[in-house]
Amino acid sequence: MDLIALFITAFLVGLSGAMMPGPLLTVTIAESARRGFKAGPLIVLGHAILELALIIALLAGLSFYLKKPLVTTVISIVGGAFLLFMGLNMIKDVLQGRITLEGSENNAAKGVNMHPVMAGILVSVSNPFWIVWWATIGLTYLTMALKSGAIGITSFFSGHIMADLLWYSLIAAAVAGGRRFIKPRVYQAIIILCGLFLIGLGGYFIYTGIN
Repeated sequence: MDLIALFITAFLVGLSGAMMPGPLLTVTIAESARRGFKAGPLIVLGHAILELALIIALLAGLSFYLKKPLVTTVISIVGGAFLLFMGLNMIKDVLQGRITLEGSENNAAKGVNMHPVMAGILVSVSNPFWIVWWATIGLTYLTMALKSGAIGITSFFSGHIMADLLWYSLIAAAVAGGRRFIKPRVYQAIIILCGLFLIGLGGYFIYTGIN
């Protein structure tokens, strides 16, 4: 596969994955409503830092361990517990009045809310399906990219991350742009719905890990 084809296919596959509902999308919506547009690119930056580190680890032989059932089980349970914790605290912050449209920049620093870059890292690593994707599809792409050396890896990674950056930036822009027209109760309802989704997803991850 030549470099252009590698970039384009990595972009399209990455875009299809980014568009699927998941914890990263949910956190991007919540953080963009709270912090504004900048939350989207910053979350993707954290996501990209983690993926770059994982690519290096996969090339060093980590893929052998990621495919073990016990590892997947542990990741599912721990990741699910983190999403449960995050979702519960989002809801608690709304109910306790910590999250409002007024002064949302200051509210973002309260409670368990974290910097968007760190949120991008922790939310990504808490998703066992993200790990499985990289241990299978991602590793296959890396194998093909390695035939072209470092430039092949760069072509694949840049295409993959560009897809994430495009999609989540669009989501962040849409949410942040709508903040001026969103009533406080609607805003709080969005945060609660995001929290409920993370709770449900966290429970599902724990369930699949146990079973």
